[in-house]
Amino acid sequence: MSYAFVFPGQGSQSLGMMADMAANYPIVKTTFDEASSALGYDLWDVVQNGPEEKLNQTDITQPAMLTSGIATWRALAEQKELSPAFLAGHSLGEYSALVAAGVMTLAQGVRLVAERGRLMQSAVPAGEGAMAAVLGLEDQQIMDICAEQDGVVEAVNFNSPGQVVIAGEKKAVDAALPAFEAAGAKRVVLLSVSVPSHCSLMKPAAEALAKELEGMTLNAPNIPVLHNASVESYQDEASIKRALIEQLYRPVQWVKTIEQMKESGVDSLYELGPGKVLMGLNRRIDRKMGMQAVYDSATLTASIETL
Repeated sequence: MSYAFVFPGQGSQSLGMMADMAANYPIVKTTFDEASSALGYDLWDVVQNGPEEKLNQTDITQPAMLTSGIATWRALAEQKELSPAFLAGHSLGEYSALVAAGVMTLAQGVRLVAERGRLMQSAVPAGEGAMAAVLGLEDQQIMDICAEQDGVVEAVNFNSPGQVVIAGEKKAVDAALPAFEAAGAKRVVLLSVSVPSHCSLMKPAAEALAKELEGMTLNAPNIPVLHNASVESYQDEASIKRALIEQLYRPVQWVKTIEQMKESGVDSLYELGPGKVLMGLNRRIDRKMGMQAVYDSATLTASIETL
């Protein structure tokens, strides 16, 4: 069996997440303590006790989700020797994959994504950007409608066949929504986000992130990591840094990521971390692949039996 691990991004967080796993696997709390030490505040307390508005701040959500994914990875690795063919993550989850692959330490990772969150928020003032999910249209239809609009609106997450997320200036996104409906979209849903991720409005954040990365030393991955924008794996530090910079303003190619894994012989996927959003997407990409979400003690035990 050839398998891969994938890590979710923002949107899968919830108050109290990881509590069940922490009660059964001490390494989960140890991992959060390690992250808290790097961040300078008690991340576990925020994740467990909130308030929810604080957990949902992007500069806190990002390290919380990264730490949750790595805690799950470590808990699983304690129980079973792991040898995945690939690692990947959706948006922020790409950083979880890189930490798991040894490219950066957890301390480096949480500090970097906290700053990433701050840079993303500062690039577009609150209320000026928007994102929406468009269901039931072809990718090219969506890109064509975006291109017809005044202002910035772009297809940014190719999540599964028939599910694409757009992002850009709020007025341009709002203006495009009726055009998607007129073209036959099954649903068009505005997303509750404060930042229009993965579109060209994030280029200032990408330039600032490049400066943050300049001073960091990154290792070659010990497991291939497929990057969101290029759907390629890199061994050299310069290419990995470039991939992280470009990821901020280029689309997440999730469909191509899963298809690349399949073409390389992967037949089972495991989602590590809170929620099971990626499992839903992955089923729509290829129903024949084995899929499991690992987010609590019961699902971790179940995954050990199939790995």
